[in-house]
Amino acid sequence: MCAMPEVGVPEVDTRGGDDEKPTPLSAPPVHFAGGKSLFRIVLEVALIGLGVFLGLMGEQWRERSEHRELAEESLRRFQAEIRTNRAQVVALKDYHADMKKRIDAYFALDASKRTSFNVGMRGIQPASFEHTAWDLAMATQALSYMDTHLAFALSRIYGVQQDYSTLSGGVLQAMYLRPPAQDLGAFLQTVALYYSDVVLIEPRLIAMYDEILPQVDRALGIPGSAVGQ
Repeated sequence: MCAMPEVGVPEVDTRGGDDEKPTPLSAPPVHFAGGKSLFRIVLEVALIGLGVFLGLMGEQWRERSEHRELAEESLRRFQAEIRTNRAQVVALKDYHADMKKRIDAYFALDASKRTSFNVGMRGIQPASFEHTAWDLAMATQALSYMDTHLAFALSRIYGVQQDYSTLSGGVLQAMYLRPPAQDLGAFLQTVALYYSDVVLIEPRLIAMYDEILPQVDRALGIPGSAVGQ
């Protein structure tokens, strides 16, 4: 028989020494599809979010700038329009007050003496208000971009002007339906009622104009200017 060769078996130390510890392994970086790391993905998301935020801030700034410009343009139109309307009311108020007194004097006479009394009317002469600035402000919603108190004051002024215009339209319609040559007494009664309202509205309007114009000037950054200019 042939002798079997001896095979060397390495000795294994099974004593388990306490002073020998396994070396810890560091965790490999996490990668996602495309080979991007978690840190890179978070950074890209943060940059995208910052870009969106800055874009929204820029858009809001642009809108606020446009709204401010629209409000200023509207205020300048209001300023010019209110000055024009004020000048017209100032020019007519004394005539209306005088005509009311003369018509009242006419009706204070006996009917037999009225034919010889000259009322001296040179037409009814109602004030005709411009309102283009108001119409445009309504169309563009410019009032919503102004100071709330200033917008409210402007609304009140144009409301009073509208009441005045409604009265004027009524008396002019009555004049055509019942002309003075047909019935002078009835015509003058209608005009007297009209003037009784107008002589109260006109001083109120002038006071409102004088109050609002300095506010408009301040809103436009204009130093105190004369109201009547």
